[in-house]
Amino acid sequence: MDNEPQGLTRNESARPGFPLELFLTMKSKFALLLCTFALFSFVQGQERLQEAIFHRYDKNKDQVVDEKELPDASTRARFDRDEDGKVTLSEFRKTVGIPERGGESSPAEAADSDSANEAVVRYDSFVSSIDANGDGKISREESGGARWFDRVDRDKDGTLGIAELDQVRSLVKRFGERILPEEANAAPEIDRAEVEKVTSGPEILKPGDVGIGRMVPDHSFAALEGETRSLSSLVGENGLIIAMTSATCPVSKRFLSDLLELAKTSQEKGFSMLFVNAFASEEESEIREQLGEHVALVPYLHDRDRSLSRILEAATTTEVFLLDSRRTLLYRGAFNDQYGIDYSINEPRHHYLLDAIEAALAGERPDIAATAAPGCEIDLGGVKGDSEPVTVTYHRDVARILQANCVRCHHDGGIAPFALDDWEEVSDRARVIRRVVEEGTMPPWFAAPPTDGGPSPWINDHSLSPREKKDLLAWLESSEKPMGDPADAPEPIQFPTEWSIGEPDLVVPLSRAYEIKATGFMPYQYDVVETELTEDRWVSAYEVLPSERDVVHHVIIQVFEKGASIRQRAEGAGGYWAAYVPGNGSHQFPEGFAKKLPAGAKIQFQIHYTPSGKAKKERLKLGLVFADKDPQFEVKTIPLADRKLDIPPGAEAHQEGMSRRVTFDLPLTSFMPHMHTRGAAFRYEVTYPDGGQEILLDIPRYDFNWQLRYDLKKPKWIPKGSTLKVTGVFDNSTNNRANPDPTKRVKWGSQTVDEMLIGYIEYFVPVESKSVATR
Repeated sequence: MDNEPQGLTRNESARPGFPLELFLTMKSKFALLLCTFALFSFVQGQERLQEAIFHRYDKNKDQVVDEKELPDASTRARFDRDEDGKVTLSEFRKTVGIPERGGESSPAEAADSDSANEAVVRYDSFVSSIDANGDGKISREESGGARWFDRVDRDKDGTLGIAELDQVRSLVKRFGERILPEEANAAPEIDRAEVEKVTSGPEILKPGDVGIGRMVPDHSFAALEGETRSLSSLVGENGLIIAMTSATCPVSKRFLSDLLELAKTSQEKGFSMLFVNAFASEEESEIREQLGEHVALVPYLHDRDRSLSRILEAATTTEVFLLDSRRTLLYRGAFNDQYGIDYSINEPRHHYLLDAIEAALAGERPDIAATAAPGCEIDLGGVKGDSEPVTVTYHRDVARILQANCVRCHHDGGIAPFALDDWEEVSDRARVIRRVVEEGTMPPWFAAPPTDGGPSPWINDHSLSPREKKDLLAWLESSEKPMGDPADAPEPIQFPTEWSIGEPDLVVPLSRAYEIKATGFMPYQYDVVETELTEDRWVSAYEVLPSERDVVHHVIIQVFEKGASIRQRAEGAGGYWAAYVPGNGSHQFPEGFAKKLPAGAKIQFQIHYTPSGKAKKERLKLGLVFADKDPQFEVKTIPLADRKLDIPPGAEAHQEGMSRRVTFDLPLTSFMPHMHTRGAAFRYEVTYPDGGQEILLDIPRYDFNWQLRYDLKKPKWIPKGSTLKVTGVFDNSTNNRANPDPTKRVKWGSQTVDEMLIGYIEYFVPVESKSVATR
């Protein structure tokens, strides 16, 4: 239909017994709509609205409903007064008691009626999707704290009854989308070409798969100018930049001016540079002619035997490598995204190498640590090089693997219970580390790998690479656990003293400190803080910072506009604005993307505290960084929530789920599944308009302790007309050691002893208004 509901609406056939199955036949559709109009004929303009039914079935707008348009003969016969097998508008009017007005409805009237009728379908679908207990009424909790609730609740009893809902339905017919709840409103149209333009570029690679965090072995060579050099002698105060290049590759030649410009400024930042040319066929005269007056600016290795290229496992003639002062590989990939094999753009959108340099100077890891580098491929002859050590040592190998994958949490003052940043601590816990690595619980990452064996689609994939896992287990299983040469040790990581996102522009603490008891169970806490912002703001990064990390299990943050009535908004009733779980408490949006914080907004914190054995006081805070300029896209979140859970006692693999139809083009960026302690597995799927199906995210082993975000490298385009489906598997048996009570029939509930099934999805829409303030 042309006026399809713009949003996600619950799939009527997703669950047996769902009320909207009454709409599955033409006959029941026709009869139910007639009944609605008959019961509520007091609505102004009822006669014209009744005609919307007729025009809904008059597909060709010829003022006649025939057998093709209404196949059910018995329903057609009710209105076919002259028994010719067709129903005219005049016959319809006489049957339902509408006086003849003379003449037929105009095409404009028919179109208006169609639009009104479509709005009602949208409204009915929306109401059904939030009626969690199926009682035909909407409570405040079920409405998710919607602003429209108080306007509809005429008798002020805290629920919307049948009469109140039908009154709204009638108003919807009169005024269409203008009065639909915000959650059902249309999203701005989005241009796929614009999305591709913003998000295109070299493929982002999984850092561990391409050696990020590894030590690059030292290597001696004769430079172009005749001197004998080595990597160790070239490393600057802060590190070394190695740039593959070529005198003949067209893409390499385009990047040369940028590389030479960087060479002029990199020394000031403590980084030396080295050019490496792996093409033996290129003549020295070609190289010198290309460099011209800059021939002495940067040491140049004509790597004819490709010995250094093999150590680096260089892939193309445009790849760049960033090493720190201990020759730990921090970044590899494209210089930027301006040039490729078959494209070039006026200005780069992503400055990968320059961003990595700035991150290194700040003591941080780059947001993007590895990409493909479009250029002329280098043939290394199938030889891996001599970079792989014969014996794995702590200083050269294990310390770097742990830094890249574990130490961000496992350090003094970190969120983990113990540190893993020296030999003695790691040796003491060798058996523990071996167990969690072998069973796959550490590092925490639960997405199944692609079934086609391709690269990971996730930009935040925390899993160990095969080589990292092999080397780490080899060292853990050895009796000696060799330390190696202390000179090979990596630079120690400098952790931020407070905010990992930098100094926030706005800090919002809880309204008070909460008393956390030493043992036992604590219900969810709700805290509302009203901001004093005088204008809307775009937020480019946020961080939730607990004062006592060990008692904060997770935090869901909702934002309400100024003047909104604030209630304890249940999870699954709306999308979250920000979230915190251990190891996942901050997020920085890519350039051009941001979340909106309205002027005078009220921020609600829903906090799950877990006693840790010692009574404490906790007062967390939210830090916000404002965008420097208006974003191109606003980031939003939608919950796909199955609030009608019914998990039998003792069930070991009970499946629940729900689906919703996508009624606008949806560029997905992230997923965050949420269940409680009986949750065993989770899956997101999509059925496309052409019937094709795809698994978007498969979590075969869900872990309540690690409610992770799964961020795509590139947005997944879900076209209008698709259906999104979430499925959860629950283990309510005695085999589930985390099960609070296997004898209980489990329903939806906010506490850990209850259950939930929410599949949050994050997406973005174009920013239509430029009136929001920036930093």
